[in-house]
Amino acid sequence: MKQWIAFWNILLKDMRAYYLKPPNISWGLIFPIAWTGMFFIRSGRGLDSILELLPGVVTISVLFGTTSMLAVTVTFEKKSRSFERLLLAPIPLELLMFAKTGGAILFGVTNAFVPIILAAFLADLSSVDWLVVFPTIVLLAFASTFLGLFIAVSVSEVFEAQTFSNFVRFPMIFLCGLFFPVSDLPMFLRPLSYLFPVTYGVDILHGAVRQENTLPLGLDFLIIAAFCVALFAMSLKNIHRKWIV
Repeated sequence: MKQWIAFWNILLKDMRAYYLKPPNISWGLIFPIAWTGMFFIRSGRGLDSILELLPGVVTISVLFGTTSMLAVTVTFEKKSRSFERLLLAPIPLELLMFAKTGGAILFGVTNAFVPIILAAFLADLSSVDWLVVFPTIVLLAFASTFLGLFIAVSVSEVFEAQTFSNFVRFPMIFLCGLFFPVSDLPMFLRPLSYLFPVTYGVDILHGAVRQENTLPLGLDFLIIAAFCVALFAMSLKNIHRKWIV
């Protein structure tokens, strides 16, 4: 019971200190709206293009919402040495890191629903398989957050975390099938696409929204879950190597 009390206190502290600040709330609202408007205007095909654009906008909202916040918060706390003090908390490291990443996961999931709510006012979403969309958004939030955690514990400075995040994120959004199918990529780039967890989340969302997935649904979910486990395990290994051992 004491461990779970510590878990919720750490999570609530991060929510109050970082995620519930007015600039971050406005960022969480404006960023998905800006992406939605940009893709909508760029397509030039009216309301019919919304279902085609929705999987990509949702994915980008989750990816940037989670990795941007976590890379800054964890790296900043490392710099001020409060992260080291946090590691002294009498709870398992796995539970501690779940508490530390919980705010980013919630922030990413919330970001994802901004374009969905906007789309609901502009298009008919009755054909969307929400029983698939909801768990996919949550899994994408976990995978993106653990990617941000891995980056944050691997560098020393905030600018390094931001640079490394962009170095990973921008190739990812162009190679994961958001703007054009993976099958349309040059042959030598296709294997790179399948090294990103976002590729499998995009494939699920395309199937749930537009019935255009290329891989079996169960395989997509399994691979994203494997990415979550691997990224979380590598982050814990880095923490053990740098601060605990």
